[in-house]
Amino acid sequence: MRIILLLSLMLLVWPPADARAAALKIIAQKTAGEFAIAVLNESGQWTTGTNSFVLQLKKAGQPADVGKVALDTSMAMPGMAPMRATATLQADGPGMYHGRIVFPDRGPRDVTVTWDGPAGRGSTKFTVRVR
Repeated sequence: MRIILLLSLMLLVWPPADARAAALKIIAQKTAGEFAIAVLNESGQWTTGTNSFVLQLKKAGQPADVGKVALDTSMAMPGMAPMRATATLQADGPGMYHGRIVFPDRGPRDVTVTWDGPAGRGSTKFTVRVR
C-alpha cells in the first residue's frame, strides 16, 4: 500500500519530460525540414569528460515520435583519422531522449543526428564546441 501511495505521489509532483527540458539551456539547435532539433543540458555546453544532455525533436512545435535516434560526433585530426564519439540515448516519451557522451578533449565537434520512425526519417549536421 505504501509503495502505491509513493508512486502515486511521484506521478503527481514529477513534471512531464517536456517541462523538465524547458528548464535546461540550449547547447545547439537546428531545423531540418519539418523538424526542430535541440540539444540541451544544465550548463548549455559540453565539456571534456562525461556529459549528460537531452535531445529533443519536434515537428510543428510538438514532440515527434521519431523512433530510432542516433547522435554521433567527429573531430577532424590533421594527419590522423577523425576522433569519434557516439552518445547513448534513452527515450523519455515522444521526441525526448536522455543522452550521455564522453569527450577526451576540447575542440569543435561535427554532430550528426539521425532518426527513423513514425513521424519521419532524416538527419542533420551541426557543429558544437567542447569546452
